[in-house]
Amino acid sequence: MVGENGDEFVQPNKFTFPSVLKACAKTGRLSEGKQTHCLVIKLGLENDGFVLSNLLSEAMNSTVVQPITTVCTPTGLSPPHPSTFFPELKQCKTKRDAIQIHAKLIKTGQIRDPLASAELLRFYALSDPPHRDLQSARLLFDQMNPPNCFSWNTIIRALCDSNDALQSLVLFSQMVGENGDEFVQPNKFTFPSVLKACAKTGRLSEGKQAHCLVIKLGLENDGFVLSNLVRMYVMCGTMNDAHLLFYSYKTNSSINEAVLWNVMVDGYIRVGELESARNLFDKMPQRTVVSWNSMISGYSQNGFFMEALELFRKMQMENDDNTTIPNYITLVSVLRAISRLGALEIGKWIHFYAIKNNINIDPVLGSSLIDMYSKCGSINEALQLFNSLKQKNVITWNSIITGLAIHGRATEALDHFNKMQEFRVPLSDVTYIAVLTACSHGGLVDQGLSIFNQMVRTNGLTPRIEHYGCMVDLLGRAGRLEQAEELIVNIPGGPDDVALKALLGACKKHRNFEIGERTGQRLLDTVPEDGAPYVALSNMFASQANWDRVAETRLKMKENAVKKDPGCSWIEINGAIHEFFVEDESHIKSKDIRMMLEEMMGNLRQSGLYKPDRSQVFLKVDEDEKESALRYHSEKIAVAFGLISTSRETTVKVVKNLRICDDCHTTIKLVSRIYGRRIIVRDRKRFHHFENGSCSCMDYW
Repeated sequence: MVGENGDEFVQPNKFTFPSVLKACAKTGRLSEGKQTHCLVIKLGLENDGFVLSNLLSEAMNSTVVQPITTVCTPTGLSPPHPSTFFPELKQCKTKRDAIQIHAKLIKTGQIRDPLASAELLRFYALSDPPHRDLQSARLLFDQMNPPNCFSWNTIIRALCDSNDALQSLVLFSQMVGENGDEFVQPNKFTFPSVLKACAKTGRLSEGKQAHCLVIKLGLENDGFVLSNLVRMYVMCGTMNDAHLLFYSYKTNSSINEAVLWNVMVDGYIRVGELESARNLFDKMPQRTVVSWNSMISGYSQNGFFMEALELFRKMQMENDDNTTIPNYITLVSVLRAISRLGALEIGKWIHFYAIKNNINIDPVLGSSLIDMYSKCGSINEALQLFNSLKQKNVITWNSIITGLAIHGRATEALDHFNKMQEFRVPLSDVTYIAVLTACSHGGLVDQGLSIFNQMVRTNGLTPRIEHYGCMVDLLGRAGRLEQAEELIVNIPGGPDDVALKALLGACKKHRNFEIGERTGQRLLDTVPEDGAPYVALSNMFASQANWDRVAETRLKMKENAVKKDPGCSWIEINGAIHEFFVEDESHIKSKDIRMMLEEMMGNLRQSGLYKPDRSQVFLKVDEDEKESALRYHSEKIAVAFGLISTSRETTVKVVKNLRICDDCHTTIKLVSRIYGRRIIVRDRKRFHHFENGSCSCMDYW
């Protein structure tokens, strides 16, 4: 018909080729099929649907399977999506669907087509749980002969994103022929996963080798590859290398992207170089919401709470073009700082902002808000929020139990602990820390011992050092110091400074100087760089008028260049945080504050109910000087400022970084009665709700 044997040529048409191609497929004549394919293209019939479908059928049924993309893709056009030829793959939604499609592809022989197998591999490897099946993905990949670059990228990425990042590096070494395997050239989609795997496993040497290959293949100017290179060096702790790489490319406009700057800022935060991170942040040509979130989170996680709050305010002020609107992550990050500072009004604004902007208050954000309300002194609002949440998980329950515990509402904390068990919410080790803290603050020794035993015997949890610390605190507060010391001695791996400080504080309160001195010396051996043990020991010796031991302890503190944390208190007035130190006169209203303090102390003396507890001044000075020193403790200054700055109906809320002293506790109780004010003080351990001359702690703290 086409004149191959000298006969007259008769031009075939689109109705000729389907039968010819079908005959080629039936007889397995690949060579003749290819010749027919050429003639199809020559006559311009390659885009006819009926002809194309028979070309595909011929390709898939031949003994040497041809990639479908070589059959169907016209020159100069991108390969079509696999679903064009395998519609089942587009409809695949579950693992069961994938298994059925896999079986069909094997039965029809289509599994040998690289495009089909690669798309099936992608589903197995990269689907969301529970449809992801790495075992099936690996089996399918191992049967590919040979896998193409897309398939290599898929399996390497899947393993990197799983808990087997090291295996993804093993596969990459096979991909590039390190073990004598056939070399498959990586592309720009390969290296992000490889570099991420190096970062996750801390394999700096392999990361540097990958870097060399990136340069060899000319991919060093790809923004995505470069950002992952910088991140790899950051995660491996080599900030100098990351810094050099960043500055060598940041002048290139094609890769001078915010993501690269964000990686560097995050890197400095990870290694604790907050100043370097902030300097780079301030130089950023364009800040995204990710940039702001990283810096705010960095400040919060490293204890720079005021800086985190100030940066959050700056973020709002600079949001002129609505490109850096606070999002879910922003709120979670800044709530940590708000909680520590006790900035309730700002915290309420955050809650309102989330509702107004339809930000989902899921268990994580919900727990952060509960923690904020609790630590800002509004435990009732925390309870209201907890009860209103539609989604609750173990973190949410832990937050409310912890909140109730630090407010001294031990019975309610235990009620919520029992409800967790009724609702079959899995109990975590943090749950037990929260409920043991509640028992400690409530003086519920027997319940605490019972719950500790339940954790070990019933739930099979291994106690952490924090659980032992709670038990030492529980026993110490109750005056069972010998039992607490015995527990300290038997803690597996030895006690930490928290447990020892709890016992030392209990010894001071119950005036057991023998156990106290042993505990203090052990504490100095455990954390010689911490000022708190020196101060506690010095104060204990001072309470015995043992001034030689006081001098000895302070000399040792000086020789070791250890500094005492200064007492500091905060109070929020109209959304602004005011900070006060001992004998602080730096505030703009310091004269008014001093007048209020004098008035307070005068009223206390006239009441006949107050006698300055000079034993709280651990200095070798005369009695008048001791009384003067007591008057200007930071929490008294903050309370005085609260009284002159708020209306009578407003609750005065103060946060202190250290434990409130006995004299301040007594003073504030009486102030609440004389002035008819509700005053809440959060110290390092718990909340004290003062009203009408009494405290919620019942003098047990």
